[in-house]
Amino acid sequence: MEENTYPQKLLAEMLGTAMLVFIGVGSVPATLIIGGEAPFTMADLGMISLAFATVVIALVYAIGHISGCQINPAITLALAVTKKMPWRNVPGYIAAQVAGAVLGSLAIVGVLGREAVDVGLGIASFGAQTSTGQGFFAEAVGTFILAFVVFGAIDRRSAGGFAGLAIGLAVFAIIIPIAPATAAAINPARVIGPMVTGQVFGAQIHWDQLPVYVIAEIAGAVAAGFLYAFLNTHRSKTAPAEVPAQPAPAAEGVLS
Repeated sequence: MEENTYPQKLLAEMLGTAMLVFIGVGSVPATLIIGGEAPFTMADLGMISLAFATVVIALVYAIGHISGCQINPAITLALAVTKKMPWRNVPGYIAAQVAGAVLGSLAIVGVLGREAVDVGLGIASFGAQTSTGQGFFAEAVGTFILAFVVFGAIDRRSAGGFAGLAIGLAVFAIIIPIAPATAAAINPARVIGPMVTGQVFGAQIHWDQLPVYVIAEIAGAVAAGFLYAFLNTHRSKTAPAEVPAQPAPAAEGVLS
């Protein structure tokens, strides 16, 4: 089977992450702009979750065969520590993903204008109602679930052709309970890209929260990778000892 070149994979990861941020993160300011002064509702959260889910599904089928459609540094690191991708490819993948997230954030401003920055640009953060420990736990759990589904979906024994749907639906489901606490970033690139762009355009950035997001997400993804690897460990089967062939007994009455 022919494999794409490393630069092609990096470009695919950059474009994929840019699209993820533009559509997924971009749905947050779009919802707030359209809603105006109206209170944020569960229906709004559902539409944002759907935006993230559908773009993930589309991207898995669009670039999964090129780069693996990791589009998430936490997933990339989890794959590397479980020996599913070489470490030499990790720095390039992560750099491409972060660059893509910045490009996607800039595209949000380009399409929605300054108003997108004024309503927060979809930057992930947690307020006073969420403690640092609670935020860490929320992001770790959310990313753990995402990574666990990813590992299961790409297993060669899983049902073929459904990886994109499984991962996308997992993203949709994870966002619902996690978003009220931390905005459900579950992706370091998705955190960094909007923060960098927001800083450029003068948005309020809680840089002190960045390590909480990044460390929690990486920890959650790596833990999921190791757990799935443990569950996927098979016992070696000992071949049964050969029994010398015996002549078949004569059927009664045939040779007598």
